[in-house]
Amino acid sequence: MNDATNSKKPKLLLHACCAPCSPHVLNVLRDSWDVVLYFYNPNIEPHEEWRMRLDEMEKLSEATGVSLLTAEYDNDRWRESISGLENEPEGGGRCRVCFSLRLESAAKAAAGIGAAHIATTLSVSPHKNAAAINEQGESVAEETGIAFLRADFKKNDGYKKSCELSREFGFRRQNYCGCSFSRRD
Repeated sequence: MNDATNSKKPKLLLHACCAPCSPHVLNVLRDSWDVVLYFYNPNIEPHEEWRMRLDEMEKLSEATGVSLLTAEYDNDRWRESISGLENEPEGGGRCRVCFSLRLESAAKAAAGIGAAHIATTLSVSPHKNAAAINEQGESVAEETGIAFLRADFKKNDGYKKSCELSREFGFRRQNYCGCSFSRRD
């Protein structure tokens, strides 16, 4: 075998919640995976905030040379999926539905590009429960046949590293997850 054959890495679609959370996760994954970024976050409100976050994801893609796939903004679908859960506390049932919605979309996109694995940057946040994210990811994997990479990217100073890299890239760090409920809380 030649070096080109040995260096072939499996393709992984990385659901990215935002640019500030992504560089550290990319650094962790790129040694073992051929990573493609995926931006699907219909929970982000208002639309102008979604657009600003997408613009920064595009900057990250360009700066790192990692391809970026972007899904359309579909806040109506997100609102429909969390209907009845509006009064849930942050981190509760509404968030689990939101994780699942985004990971289902990532699995479909992964299948479309021939990636057999997905992961998400969501667990790098100290405000997100990695166990809940991983549980939703495994459920999506069972339903779709696309493997989910379990992770808690905030471990080993992951969040701190993401903040440092975010500053180096000059990304704006938002002060809420994205949905109006996290902003309210």
